[in-house]
Amino acid sequence: MKKNPIKKAQFYEKYKNNIVKCSLCPHNCIIKENSTGICGVRKNIVGVLYTLNYGEITALNIDPIEKKPLFHYYPGKKVFSIGTWGCNFKCAFCQNFEISQIHPYSIYKISPEELVDIVVKKNMDMVAFTYSEPIVWYEYVYDTAKKLKENNIKTILITNGYINREPLLKLLPYIDAVNIDLKGFNDEFYKKIIGGKKEPVMENIKILIKNKIHTEVTTLVVTEGNDNKMELEDLFKWLGEISKDIPLHLSRYYPIYKYNKPSTDILFLKELYQIARKHLNYVYLGNVWDKSYESTYCPKCGNLIIKREGYNIKIQNIDDKGRCKHCLKEIPIFF
Repeated sequence: MKKNPIKKAQFYEKYKNNIVKCSLCPHNCIIKENSTGICGVRKNIVGVLYTLNYGEITALNIDPIEKKPLFHYYPGKKVFSIGTWGCNFKCAFCQNFEISQIHPYSIYKISPEELVDIVVKKNMDMVAFTYSEPIVWYEYVYDTAKKLKENNIKTILITNGYINREPLLKLLPYIDAVNIDLKGFNDEFYKKIIGGKKEPVMENIKILIKNKIHTEVTTLVVTEGNDNKMELEDLFKWLGEISKDIPLHLSRYYPIYKYNKPSTDILFLKELYQIARKHLNYVYLGNVWDKSYESTYCPKCGNLIIKREGYNIKIQNIDDKGRCKHCLKEIPIFF
């Protein structure tokens, strides 16, 4: 790639004494000269805010769409998946901390134009920005997503949803699907363990649904972190009030990085599954590997619609109009 990974950033304000305020995400970092924001990738250089990771790719794979996870968006298909370094959260249990919290040594440098060429040559029709946090890769994601749209290639974000309204709305015309992490319903958990606030994420879920972006939600259930049953039911109720058809993925936590509490109890997760099903039509358990909790059922008659065993997918009992063959209820899944 000929372009330098240092590129002038969008969404910031200039203050006196070469100080800038980044307005990309709700941290709204005030950044002194020669310093970076919380994300570590947006730097003040002589009073101008730059992004340090433009075109820098730390992970590149072709994944099953279910791995994102997206269960209601072209099930069984493959998605070209890329990620960079940096994140605007500091989750103590981050599973990708090697690339999200530090600048890794192994990096591909690929321009938006080059990336689109690669995707086209591989006959892929979907690209996911994933692994680390695409919000702090904003300029590259925006430029690339525009070019992908020109080539009729879908753009997917796997994100923590911690972005301000203006940059989100600017990006949305080029986004087709999102899995957003709602990391809990506890303010203290978000503040102390995640390093942020839950309200902006909640507001952005509403914005995505209002703008008809296909949206699925993931909540990692963390032992002695966000695993209060009443709080989680409040989360389920809140999502259901927006739309009962939002797919919810409840994932099992494993000890990693700086957090060493025991893995999430599987029986507890299955109990949460039953509670969530009272408020939402489509609930799934992740990191459990139990087909009963990975499969899609008709919320009206209980008919099995998609059987999942890991990444093995069998679509059944749904007609060519997207309806359950048994009761004719419309199932909100893209095929």
